[in-house]
Amino acid sequence: MISDKDWADLLRTRATSPRAVAEAYADRRRRRDLLSDAGTVFLVAADHPARGALAVGEDPLAMADRRDLLDRLLVALADPAVDGVLGTPDVIEELLLLDALHDKVVIGSMNRGGLAGAGWEIDDRFTAYDPASISECRLDGGKMLLRIVDDDPGTVATLQACAEAVSELARLGLPAMVEPLPYRHEQGRLVLCDDAAALARAVTVASGLGRTSAYTWLKLPATTPEVLNATTLPVVVLGGQPSGDPAADLATWGAALDHPVVRGLVVGRTLLYPPDGDVAATVRAAGQVLGKRRIG
Repeated sequence: MISDKDWADLLRTRATSPRAVAEAYADRRRRRDLLSDAGTVFLVAADHPARGALAVGEDPLAMADRRDLLDRLLVALADPAVDGVLGTPDVIEELLLLDALHDKVVIGSMNRGGLAGAGWEIDDRFTAYDPASISECRLDGGKMLLRIVDDDPGTVATLQACAEAVSELARLGLPAMVEPLPYRHEQGRLVLCDDAAALARAVTVASGLGRTSAYTWLKLPATTPEVLNATTLPVVVLGGQPSGDPAADLATWGAALDHPVVRGLVVGRTLLYPPDGDVAATVRAAGQVLGKRRIG
């Protein structure tokens, strides 16, 4: 938990010492490898607020309370099974100023311009980190969201931007974590297409982005072997929308983790906002599921 003193210090630093952010980036002790000694990676995702996606369950503003969000992230990061965090600059910098990211993997979230519910949501502009800043800030890679909607021209601009980002990250020798998700418009809403054919197609599209796939990772929903067989690229399983049943979520992730291309988990709201409020126990349970993953 963040003490009142640490919170006051953070707010004071934000107001009076902007140079402290650059110093914190420079001073962070970096972990040498993305994968743990067990050959896996477990990241907590905290990039939802920058896209205006604040709801968890029936609470529309669950992720809007920044001190509460940071408290939950600190609890998760304290678990030795958690390798690091995926977030936008504001969240990453607050965790840096709270001295919470030494020896952790830090992945910068890049395109957050497709605001949740906006008319331009699929035209997902790069509004957070870019490849140059990820390198300059000594982060360990970049993540991008690629929602594919065949009847929405915003997909084309996002495809091109993601391809350029994959190429530039590779030039810098940094992993690009691409999250390809097929969607369709349904009664004014975007709905995830979770059938195997749509997901496999998205996997093949994302795998071919950029000048090289040497540094590309995929971030995918827990899915079937049929979908995962569509790539040789390393995959991390995303948590997705919390189902309200953590045990069922864990079982779903566990089944996907047995596939040889899957290397880990990247989970956000499901871990940070469990129904019973016990973040530590939920993170610990997810770490145990990942620990059973059989490395090929």
